[in-house]
Amino acid sequence: MKRWFKHVYKKFKNAFNGLFIMIKEERSLWAHFFVAFLVIVFGFILKLSYVEWGLIVFAIGLVIGFEIINTAIEYLVDIVSFEYNVKVKKVKDVSAMATLFVTIIAIIIGGLVFIPAIIDFLATI
Repeated sequence: MKRWFKHVYKKFKNAFNGLFIMIKEERSLWAHFFVAFLVIVFGFILKLSYVEWGLIVFAIGLVIGFEIINTAIEYLVDIVSFEYNVKVKKVKDVSAMATLFVTIIAIIIGGLVFIPAIIDFLATI
């Protein structure tokens, strides 16, 4: 049991080290955190339902998760390739596109959740 706990502790420690690296070095992650903060504030103001919160939290998590994976891919590619390479550029561009695609889907989910909530909120004023 003690060995298992050490193993799990080490994995969590490594994951949090990755989070601290992302927070320290990646400005795009800060942008995602800022937008997520605004979305959460508006969610409380508009009194979203549990299902709506589920969709919002899922969308936020997906975007931030893809940003983290995109950054990991960029770090890895930078280690493997020391100079400019067209294929390396393609890998980075496709990885960035994955994040952009998920972000667009999150915006659509946000619209589907927030537009009716805003309409309902304005109708009660």
